[in-house]
Amino acid sequence: MNRWNNLSRKQKAYIGAFGVLAGVMVWAFISAGVITHDFNRSQLSTDKDRQEALINGIILTETKNEKKYWEIYGETGSYDSRNEIAMMDNVIGNFYKENEVGMSFQSSKGTYNATTKVIMLYQDTFIVLEDGTTLKADRLRYAGSDRPVIATGNVRITRDDNFVATADKVEISPDYEHFKISGNTTSKIYDTKEKK
Repeated sequence: MNRWNNLSRKQKAYIGAFGVLAGVMVWAFISAGVITHDFNRSQLSTDKDRQEALINGIILTETKNEKKYWEIYGETGSYDSRNEIAMMDNVIGNFYKENEVGMSFQSSKGTYNATTKVIMLYQDTFIVLEDGTTLKADRLRYAGSDRPVIATGNVRITRDDNFVATADKVEISPDYEHFKISGNTTSKIYDTKEKK
């Protein structure tokens, strides 16, 4: 006790501060162990190099040599580094032709595979081409600017007031100007004069 009384106020303050700091560090170490206990266990049971991200408001785009090819916005999304796939909900976006929008779309769900560079749209997919043609489909596949865009499942095509078609599958040309329907199809062409 005499030693404590012999210490100056400054020395007592240093010892007190050191004691508080040591207490905080011990508390932080114990808390970190408790908080990450389950996290560490789950990390050991999964792939070591796997990374996942959950994102609100995800935007993906492809641009090369100042030329934009596509852009996608998802209201929510996630990315898994193991299979390099981004998954998005409530998706809207554009495919470009010569830096101008050639086709716009919206869909309930979409994925982008960073390895294959393939965009898939699922469920309630709605597409508008630059000439005003609209398509509804269950699924759309975009595999690059030099390949046809494939729409499948309950496809319905409408152009102006004079053309309506349904099909199992539609191939849209890379320039978004032509399409080929196949599978179980029906087509109706109306004379706009007759329709009025």
